[in-house]
Amino acid sequence: MEQNDKYLGKRIDGRYEIQSLIGAGGMALVYRAYDLIDDRTVAVKILKEEYAQNSEFLRRFKNESKAIAVLSHPNIVKVYDVSFGDVVQYIVMEYIEGITLKDYLVRRHSIILEEAIHFTLQILSALQHAHNKGIVHRDIKPQNIMLLKDGTIKVTDFGIARLSRSDSRTMTEEAIGSVHYIAPEQAKGEFTDEKADLYSLGVMLYEMTTGKLPFEADSAVSVAIMQLQNDPTPPRELNPEIPEGLEEIILKAMQKNPSQRYASASAMLHDLETVRSHPETVFGYELESAASAGTEIEDPVSGDDGDEEYDYDGDEEYSELGRRIRLAIRGVLLAVILAALVAGGLYGYRMITTPKEPDTVALPRFVGQKYADLLKNDFYKENFNFEVKYDAVLDQDEGVVLEQDPSGVNEVKIGATILLTVNGGVQNTEVPPLAGEARASAESKVRERNLIPKFVTVTDENTAEGYVVTSSPAAYASVPEGTTVTIYVSGNSKGDEIPLPSVIGYSLNEAKSILISAGFTVSGVSEKDDTGKPKGLVVESDPLPYVRLSKGAVVYLVVSSGKMTDRKVEVEVPLPGDIDEDLTLSVYIKGQLSDEVTVHPSYSDHADFTYEGNSETVEIRYYLEGQEIYVVSVDYTKAKATVVRQSQYVPPEPEPEPEPEPEPEPEPEPEPEPEPEPEPEPEPEPQPEE
Repeated sequence: MEQNDKYLGKRIDGRYEIQSLIGAGGMALVYRAYDLIDDRTVAVKILKEEYAQNSEFLRRFKNESKAIAVLSHPNIVKVYDVSFGDVVQYIVMEYIEGITLKDYLVRRHSIILEEAIHFTLQILSALQHAHNKGIVHRDIKPQNIMLLKDGTIKVTDFGIARLSRSDSRTMTEEAIGSVHYIAPEQAKGEFTDEKADLYSLGVMLYEMTTGKLPFEADSAVSVAIMQLQNDPTPPRELNPEIPEGLEEIILKAMQKNPSQRYASASAMLHDLETVRSHPETVFGYELESAASAGTEIEDPVSGDDGDEEYDYDGDEEYSELGRRIRLAIRGVLLAVILAALVAGGLYGYRMITTPKEPDTVALPRFVGQKYADLLKNDFYKENFNFEVKYDAVLDQDEGVVLEQDPSGVNEVKIGATILLTVNGGVQNTEVPPLAGEARASAESKVRERNLIPKFVTVTDENTAEGYVVTSSPAAYASVPEGTTVTIYVSGNSKGDEIPLPSVIGYSLNEAKSILISAGFTVSGVSEKDDTGKPKGLVVESDPLPYVRLSKGAVVYLVVSSGKMTDRKVEVEVPLPGDIDEDLTLSVYIKGQLSDEVTVHPSYSDHADFTYEGNSETVEIRYYLEGQEIYVVSVDYTKAKATVVRQSQYVPPEPEPEPEPEPEPEPEPEPEPEPEPEPEPEPEPEPQPEE
């Protein structure tokens, strides 16, 4: 640390007290700081002075802040504040105590397969969220992945991220990801989309499972040529313990041709979840080699594909392909130089905990997506049970998911019920009569009505095996499109297997009695908080109800503890646009003034609030300059906020200018007094006669 650091011990913008330097890259310095207003430790990333007037570096720095600002995901570093003032430019982020994945791999040399999958699933979840927002990271590598003590992943450094849907061009000089992880199309300066991130992640998964990078050479240029041309050594040749299905996932993600890779992060996540739960899975993908994909590249000068010395100013009669390769090599050389400039700082070292149990699945954020698109996603259909209710929000598109429950959690059990609130307009349809139908026929009829089939095997002596006994909702019931219909299919009534009775909602003693009477053994009872159910009632069973089991099979029960822990609920209050002045936003909880904040709508189109509670539902009203603009109902038992109503803010009319007082009328001038008439001259006295 430099002793003359101008920021140490100083306070930025009267709010952030700079405590220590924790990282230094070519473009920025990263400090540990204390936020005086929000009373928390943060990381402040400050653009170096020498780059503050450089339009390219300033653009990249602003790109990072814009990219992170639209993202909200537990596996992506949070941004709290940004400033691009004349004196200092900085980004305020959450402070992470952890270690980069790169350092972790260096120290451990090799990690177990469960760890590699555990890390990759979290990265995929983060990428899925970013890609859904139109953000491509473009620099996925272990140096940009942080690990926390509890095994949580945080994806960092969106410094070269790009809004994929708003800018389709990716120039060679901008392809500055690390050469060992860069996608072939990125190295060549071609179009780069979400699949470039999946390629880089495939390289990372290769490295984590084999302990080696797929392509290594003495120079960055040679590595780049190998990325474009060579096939990696199959991972199972380096580590025979890798399941065949996992090897297929790695190689599919690393296909040279983007069209041969996974279509999305969710598709790759689905396959990885499948292998984690069922390691024997083989997908049977037909993967292309570099040669068959048409990506084999001859050295444009010597004809040797490994030579790292090229005549960049040579004969102009080279083919168009040779010209493009020379441009690609220039881009890669630039990548090596600039990679150091975007390297992020390290935070403190933390240990890693054991991997998650294989019966859970990453929970995506469905809010903002079209419900119809969710129904087309095989991964969602196989891992979640959607229940839908409808609401009407005028400023949202029809069919968009407004809320989900649960929310704010990383993972749920496979098959968990997800309650979605969808913006109205969905048509109702009838549940078709299904009794007596074969399973395949019943599924087809349900899907024709835009409903979701869910099958449960039951014992029914009056119905042949494989045929439908009944359904729920029942035949001819009117339900919204997208509703899940549970179809009860008759199983084999012969043999030793019988369905497990449902004991959900029973007391523990009642549940034990029912299960023992049915021929099962109850072994192991645990408690669970935050169920919303009275203490002692059964809330879960393992295996699930109606699963067919042999008599004497062991059943584990989970009962409610009756306890409710505090839950955080986040509320985002929309603000009106086109108002360039400070306004007062007042918050009332249970009719009492709770908070007042100053907002400036032209700086941000929303204001964020976080509330904590455990067992009640409260109504919160928000007033902007005395006008009610937003009302939500916060249910702490479900950790969710429901919009009750939203009103448009109407700026007050400017007060009219007072009319000028009329000028007083002039007083009339007094009439002049009449001049007195002259007195008559006296007549002369008569003279006496002489």
